[in-house]
Amino acid sequence: MSAIGYVTHNPQTDTFKGSLRTLTIATGIEIMPNKDKMDERQPDYRVITDQGFELGAAWRKTGKQSGKEYVRLTFSAPELGRRIFANLGPAAGTA
Repeated sequence: MSAIGYVTHNPQTDTFKGSLRTLTIATGIEIMPNKDKMDERQPDYRVITDQGFELGAAWRKTGKQSGKEYVRLTFSAPELGRRIFANLGPAAGTA
């Protein structure tokens, strides 16, 4: 599976900071907790670019087989052409 970005988690603030790179987008991103969450259907995180645009959202999930927690992201922007779904996971060789 291809990596379209890399982030580092700050456990004190529960934020992720890094970069997103596709054929048409190259930007820094921050994945920050959704402080306005009022309902389980709303995202746990917001994905914001360095330019301050909201590019997507993310939810905490638990793997059905592994039982491990992960973060599921969705990105949407005209430049992407369609919605992109991705999972945060450890970089190859680090887990």
